[in-house]
Amino acid sequence: MHIRDAGIDDVDGITAIYNHAVEHTTAIWNDRLVDAADRRRWLTQRQAGRFPVLVAVEPEHAGPQQVLGYVTYGPYRPHDGYRHTVEHSVYVRDDQQGRGVGSELMAALIARARESGVHVLVAGIDAANTGSIRLHERFGFSRVGLLTEVGTKFGSWLDLAFLQLTLDERGPADR
Repeated sequence: MHIRDAGIDDVDGITAIYNHAVEHTTAIWNDRLVDAADRRRWLTQRQAGRFPVLVAVEPEHAGPQQVLGYVTYGPYRPHDGYRHTVEHSVYVRDDQQGRGVGSELMAALIARARESGVHVLVAGIDAANTGSIRLHERFGFSRVGLLTEVGTKFGSWLDLAFLQLTLDERGPADR
């Protein structure tokens, strides 16, 4: 498996993974499917904001249909005081889960965040998604909060678990 920055050729694979998560999981609290044009705009906006979008691909098949998963981060909140904190997302193609794709993507994203001077990574995860919570805990994330019944999908209330990873010990004046 190869991890690299996403390009326009990866949009179809990203779109398929995103839509599968919308239709079948509570990893994304959205009910609306998207098309490739939506994900192209999303990717362009991420890149323009200097936020990484990384994809895991099969080395011999680096085309758009071979995206195994993707990971990204963006602003945690829009206010200046949060500028050193980002919220991230990781998604793995359904038939690739449990094969280390999520771990490879997380390792690459954490490294990129450190290189970019990010201080804290935040994850908001459906509290019932024990697989994702365990993945984050393996990378040193700590559970720091729980908001109960703040979301809904598939006719149920959803609880949102917050996890965070502090990447450095520098103070805000050191940035």
